[in-house]
Amino acid sequence: MMTILSRFRDIMAANVNAWLDRSKDPEKTIKEYMQALRSDLGQVKAETESQVAQERRAKRALDEGQADVRKLQRYAEKAAMEGKDEDALKFLERKALETEKLAPLQEAYDAAASNLAKMKEMEAKLVKDIGQLEARYAELKGKLAAAKSQQELNERGAGAGGAHAALSAMEEKASLALNEALALAELRGGAQEDDLDDLIAQLEKEQRAGGSNAGPDAGVNAGTGSSSEVDGPKTMSAEDELAALKARLNPKE
Repeated sequence: MMTILSRFRDIMAANVNAWLDRSKDPEKTIKEYMQALRSDLGQVKAETESQVAQERRAKRALDEGQADVRKLQRYAEKAAMEGKDEDALKFLERKALETEKLAPLQEAYDAAASNLAKMKEMEAKLVKDIGQLEARYAELKGKLAAAKSQQELNERGAGAGGAHAALSAMEEKASLALNEALALAELRGGAQEDDLDDLIAQLEKEQRAGGSNAGPDAGVNAGTGSSSEVDGPKTMSAEDELAALKARLNPKE
């Protein structure tokens, strides 16, 4: 009992909130402090029951001592009224002895009552401090849970941002590949058209060259057609036939 009472001032002067505000690790501090307070509260409750019994015993002893003094006073008064002075003197002497006992009995009761009051004050203070700690701990846990949730959201957001960036990069790469393919196809199409133009030009050139180098037979065939047209029934003079022959042999003249 005296051990816990010796800590009365420390317990009553303790400021839970100020102590927590100075702590570098509030969660750990709350757990440790709450454990210590609950241990103190258990000790206070156990010793309070003992102190209640002690206060009751001291009160009963004081009441009995005071009752004895009052009783001896009545006996002395009655003996004096009856003229029994010798008996009255004995009662008064006994009363004086019992009265002397009242002072320590009163002191014992006052001390027991004071200790009991302190125990009740400590119990109330410890219950209050534990309540404050529980409230602060609940608040702290709520903040920690909110911080954890926000951190998870941030991580999810960062992951989504990374996936979006990767998808954008893939789309950009695909677009670049498509543009390159279209450009290559366009280049190849232009080359094919150029090749076709060159081929046509070459054929036309060869045709012109072949026409100029065909010889007299080609000129005859081109100018007169089949041999049936030459050997037709029409009769020409020697002069007309010579002129026609020269015209076929020299078409440019």
